[in-house]
Amino acid sequence: MRKLGILITGANGEMGHGLISRLAEEGSRDIIGLDVRPIDEPLKAKCAAALDGDILEHRLLERVQSEYEIHTVYHLAALLSTRAEFTPEAAHRVNVEGTMNLLKLATEQSRLHGAPVKFLYPSSIAVYGLPNSTVRKQIGKVKETDWTFPITMYGCNKLYCEHLGRYYASHYRQLAADRSSGGVDFRAIRFPGLISAVTMPSGGTSDFAPEMLHAAAQGKSYSCFVREDVRIPWMAMPDAIQAFLRLEQASKESLTQSVYNITSFNPTAGEIREIVVREFKNADIKFLPDDKRQAIVDSWPEDVDDSAARNDWGFSPAYDQTRAFADYFIPCIKRKYSSR
Repeated sequence: MRKLGILITGANGEMGHGLISRLAEEGSRDIIGLDVRPIDEPLKAKCAAALDGDILEHRLLERVQSEYEIHTVYHLAALLSTRAEFTPEAAHRVNVEGTMNLLKLATEQSRLHGAPVKFLYPSSIAVYGLPNSTVRKQIGKVKETDWTFPITMYGCNKLYCEHLGRYYASHYRQLAADRSSGGVDFRAIRFPGLISAVTMPSGGTSDFAPEMLHAAAQGKSYSCFVREDVRIPWMAMPDAIQAFLRLEQASKESLTQSVYNITSFNPTAGEIREIVVREFKNADIKFLPDDKRQAIVDSWPEDVDDSAARNDWGFSPAYDQTRAFADYFIPCIKRKYSSR
């Protein structure tokens, strides 16, 4: 008898922590957590099963296939943007081949239990590729179909996996005589920069905002690797988790596309610094732009058009800029480090 559960890869990451905690609070589904590193003990306690292993390991996925009945996959495992630029081939293996392994697992799960498997995928604003900072200031909010010319391996991986998801959802083995469609119900969100007050960032090019906050709370100096005037879209982690869950719960008939932009607020790096310095009087934050990382951020839009998400499945962030800092980032981060 296979055990029923919801599979979450990359369970130990920033989003994995938030998603597992939220699902555990709801308590309606057993969680199968999977990560390449041993899952943190507090998080492990919230999972019905906690598996250590690599999504590139076929034996591990065969074990998951044989032991569990899975109707929903949250595929969060990835090598993030900055790390991916140092090891692009490894990033491709993890981000693309790993995703294909999970899509194949979802297809097989659907065949075994006779119902489509929802496949929730976190894409990124890294899929966009604007030519320069002048253009990004002129074009305003970017739609999902515009400017998809990524300049990083991570962005290329994410964009390709969006296409893979659409393929597995609608065109998988389309010339086969025994073709069966609808095995994977693929749904993706292009997340903006995400800020968590709970976990430390780990290798993303948008990490300069959370790094400012966490460094200031610990009394550490911080050198920001982008210019003060850099503006990109942001979101508080609780809103990102809520958006994922809301998209999962949306009826398939209400969805007009498989990939959605979402965002909440978009201050400049300098404006974020002003807020942090106001709240942490001894904060020491300087701007020492790294030309290479700056160029990557300059290829992303200053803002995105998320009207499709708002219209199709009722996306509406709870945290605007004021509330995000006043009610979530500042108090939660202060509590996190005052207890140490």
